[in-house]
Amino acid sequence: MASSATNHGEKANWVLHAPRPPGPWREFMEFSGDQETSPMDILPSSPKHFKQPSTASLAVETPTAEEKLDLEKNSNPVQRSEWVLNGPEPPGLWHELMDSVRETASCCGSKYSSLKNQPALKSVVSIQQEIFPILVWGRSYNFSKFKHDLLAGLTIASLCIPQSIGYATLAKLDPQYGLYTSVVPPLIYAVMGTSREIAIGPVAVVSLLLPSMIQKLQDPGADPIAYTKLVLTATFFTGIFQASFGLFRLGFLVDFLSHAAIVGFVAGAAIIIGLQQLKGLLGIAHFPTNTDVISVMEAVWTSFHHPWSPHNFILGCSFLCFILISRYLGKKNKKLFWLPAVAPLLSVILSTLIVYLTRGDKHGIKIVKHIKDGLNPSSVNLLELNGPYVGDVAKVGLIVALVALTEAIAVGRSFSSIKGYHMDGNKEMVAMGFMNIVGSFTSCYVATGSFSRTAVNYSAGCETPVSNIVMAITVIISLQFLTKLLYYTPTAILASIILSALPGLIDLDKVYKIWKVDKLDFLACVGAFFGVLFASVEIGLLVAVTISFTKIILISIRPGTETLGKLPGSEMFCDTAQYPMAVKIPGVMIIRVKSALFCFANASFVKERIVRWITAQKAADTKGQTKDRETIHVVILDMSNLINIDTSGIATLEELQKNLISEGIELAIANPRWQVIHKLKLSNFVGKIGGRVFVTVGEAVDASFGGKIATAC
Repeated sequence: MASSATNHGEKANWVLHAPRPPGPWREFMEFSGDQETSPMDILPSSPKHFKQPSTASLAVETPTAEEKLDLEKNSNPVQRSEWVLNGPEPPGLWHELMDSVRETASCCGSKYSSLKNQPALKSVVSIQQEIFPILVWGRSYNFSKFKHDLLAGLTIASLCIPQSIGYATLAKLDPQYGLYTSVVPPLIYAVMGTSREIAIGPVAVVSLLLPSMIQKLQDPGADPIAYTKLVLTATFFTGIFQASFGLFRLGFLVDFLSHAAIVGFVAGAAIIIGLQQLKGLLGIAHFPTNTDVISVMEAVWTSFHHPWSPHNFILGCSFLCFILISRYLGKKNKKLFWLPAVAPLLSVILSTLIVYLTRGDKHGIKIVKHIKDGLNPSSVNLLELNGPYVGDVAKVGLIVALVALTEAIAVGRSFSSIKGYHMDGNKEMVAMGFMNIVGSFTSCYVATGSFSRTAVNYSAGCETPVSNIVMAITVIISLQFLTKLLYYTPTAILASIILSALPGLIDLDKVYKIWKVDKLDFLACVGAFFGVLFASVEIGLLVAVTISFTKIILISIRPGTETLGKLPGSEMFCDTAQYPMAVKIPGVMIIRVKSALFCFANASFVKERIVRWITAQKAADTKGQTKDRETIHVVILDMSNLINIDTSGIATLEELQKNLISEGIELAIANPRWQVIHKLKLSNFVGKIGGRVFVTVGEAVDASFGGKIATAC
């Protein structure tokens, strides 16, 4: 046995160098604990009986500070068991629901109560500052910050203009809609958002997601106006859902798309987006509406058997190489951060000049042609809120809302953590929602935070959301005066700009890390990836969410169980598999269930595992494999992990108690939570086990054998 003088460094090494835990495959394949630590490892002891706590029921009242100090000095295990058994009644289901509602409204309520004591004018100002954070940080804004924001805004505008046109074509909309989306949403976000670095506008994933679902309702080629109406309506619903998530504090819904699922989904979407750009890069006239890789590759293969112009491919690949080289130079030399930002705009300008001077459009090079100029026109009359597809479009809006919020919040939080300030998630959702609602009224489709443009914004030294305002003003000027200059812009260049942004969407390091850390998460990642790649975008999301929920269900219905032992040199009881040096108590089996809920889904599984262990120990005793032919006489259930228990769980505990009694084994429970002990008392289970309920595992062991009282970890 290890010396009691074991130092903290050695104990820390036990934690850091514990054996590798079993993987999910092994845990899944285990049947009723066959692979768990064998009970034959438990040391024998002579049979002992529990020290029964007093049956007198003590009324538990809230003690004063002096009484607490006195209790700390003079309390004994019997008294502490009474504390467990005679605690106040826990809140019921209705009370918990109302607490949840009150918690949701507490933030607004506390702010409202503070406003009641303020003058009317000051209250109005406080409300406006809460809704519009620009009124808070704007008071300390100065010319020095504006210089940084001006440079950053102009830099991201040079990247935004060509990207917006490209993403609009990806969304199967006219090019000007991409520019419209880079005007109104950034302006709204600048006054309502809390992130200083995030750059708002159209993004690749959302631009793919919208047409992949809406074109099933309306073919954009057959009726582009009707298709545009549905896109704008979906944008309206997206904004409604996003604002609702923030107002009602429903941000947890975004967590249904796990990190692993998003990584796989975005990687699959990046490949699909890349394949979609082959239409512009190769100048293919007929392209499938399906987004899966097989349909796209069939269309590409078929196009090679028809006359096509290689000029599109040569021009697009040349400028793609130019953009990628510029990005490489920008990463190598931080002073050239502006080069990868302006490279797409330079590509548009140079390629447009080349096509115009050489009359390339007469030699097979496909060009953008007309881009409507002028500011965003109103689109309120285009929203189809009473149309036949309103239900389907609302579903599209919900899916897009979740994906767009997930991307924006992930981008915003990553940069806010670098800068060391707090980004309010609920305010972000409200800001995103309102900017998309207003955007749907002004001919914009769904906008969100762009990682590539946000990274450029951060590198350019932005200080506040004013960089979004500068970007929007720059796009407004372009819409007013420069759209006619883009008539001869080749579509191959727009394809190359989109292709250049895709490598950042495929993060192999994250995929490898997911594989190393959690194999089931990796399965969700791969499921989303291949679902998007070989079926459709929505199927990929559905597969990822299904796998994630399946993981939760598997963990719930087949929870792990741990046998505990006392850690040498300490007073803690820990998992003997994780800490092989932990000493098991002679004649006592201490079991902890690794689940927060003991219910109909997992109770029988846990009971069968415990009974199997007891049976295996009894068989070993019969064969004389245990020392002095002594067996287990006490089973202690550590309930510290259990938050709740249902009637099926209680019935299973009663069955376990009967099985143990038939084997001459006593059952005790340690450290039950509030709801658990309350339900065990109501069902009279506490009486059936003779009141053997203890605050800690150590006190349960002490009640069995006497000696120093230990504390469970």
